[in-house]
Amino acid sequence: MNESLLVNDSSASPVAGEALPWMESSDNSSNVEFSTSPLDFPINPWDIMLCMSGTVIACENAIVVAIIFYTPTLRTPMFVLIGSLATADLLAGMGLILNFVFQYVISSETISLITVGFLVASFTASISSLLAITVDRYFSLYNALTYFSEKTLQYVHLMLLGTWGVSLFLGLLPVLGWNCLDKPASCSIVRPLTKSNVTLLATSFFAIFVLMLTLYFKICKIVCRHAHQIALQQHFFATSHYVATKKGVSTLAIILGTFGASWLPFAIYCLVGERGYPPVYTYATLLPATYNSMINPIIYAYRNAEIQRSIYMLLCGCFQSNYRSRSPSEV
Repeated sequence: MNESLLVNDSSASPVAGEALPWMESSDNSSNVEFSTSPLDFPINPWDIMLCMSGTVIACENAIVVAIIFYTPTLRTPMFVLIGSLATADLLAGMGLILNFVFQYVISSETISLITVGFLVASFTASISSLLAITVDRYFSLYNALTYFSEKTLQYVHLMLLGTWGVSLFLGLLPVLGWNCLDKPASCSIVRPLTKSNVTLLATSFFAIFVLMLTLYFKICKIVCRHAHQIALQQHFFATSHYVATKKGVSTLAIILGTFGASWLPFAIYCLVGERGYPPVYTYATLLPATYNSMINPIIYAYRNAEIQRSIYMLLCGCFQSNYRSRSPSEV
C-alpha cells in the first residue's frame, strides 16, 4: 500500500510489454494511494511534477512569509490574512515535497496517514484563508468607517483561529481513524482517504466557493456604486467611470476564475470518481489544484504596492551592504 500519490500494488515490477504501474493498476484498483513497500520501477512522472510544483510553491510563499514577518508596517488585518494564506501555501508546498521524499525513501502506513493529514490540513487552511480574505475585503468596503479599529483586528484573529482550528481538525481525521487502511473497499480516489472523507472535503469546498462567489458579487456592486458616486462628485467623464469599474470587476473575475479553475475539477472528480478509475484522472485534476497555491502569492502579495516596496527596500539593503563591504583595503 503506497505512501504517496501512486497506484496500487506498486511493488510489482513491470515486465516487457506491460504498461508502467503509474499508468495502469495491476488489480484494477486505480485510486491514488500510499505505498508501504519499496519501489522497483521508474519514478512516476506525475509525482515529479507534484514535487516540482511543491518546490515552487514553497519558495514563492516563503518569501512572502519572511517579508510580512520582518516588516513592522505590515501588521494590518489585510496583511495578517495574506500572511496566513502564504503560511498555509508554504506548508502545502512542503507537504508535496515531503510526500515525494517519503514515497521513494521511507514507506509506512503511519507516514502515509501523517502525510495525507498534513496535506489536507494545509490545503484546507489555504482555501479557508482565501475565504477569510474575501470576508475581510467585503467588510472593509461595507464598514469602511469602522474598519481600521482594534475590533477589526480582533475579528481577524478570531477568523484565523477558526480557519486553522477547522483545518487542523480535518487533517487529523485520517490519523485518528477515518481512513480505509483496514477497509480497502471504502477507499476513495486518494488513498488512504475514505470516500465519505473526500466527499466531506469536496462539499466543504463547494460551500466555500459559493460563499466567496456571493461575497465577491456584493463587493462588485459596492465597487460599482462607489465608482459611480466618485464620478458624479468629481464630474468624471462616463469613459473614466467605465474604465475604473471595468478594472475592479476584472480583478474580481481573475481572483474567482483562478480559484475555480484550479480546484473545481478536482472537487468534482472527488464526488464522481471511483477507486477503480484510471489514476491519471486523479493526477490530472490534482496537479492544477496545486497551481492555486502557486498563483496565490502573485495575486495577493506580489501585486501589492506595500509588499513590492518592502521587497525593494530589502533588495536595496542587500545591495548597499554588499557595496559597502568592498572597501579600498579589500581591493
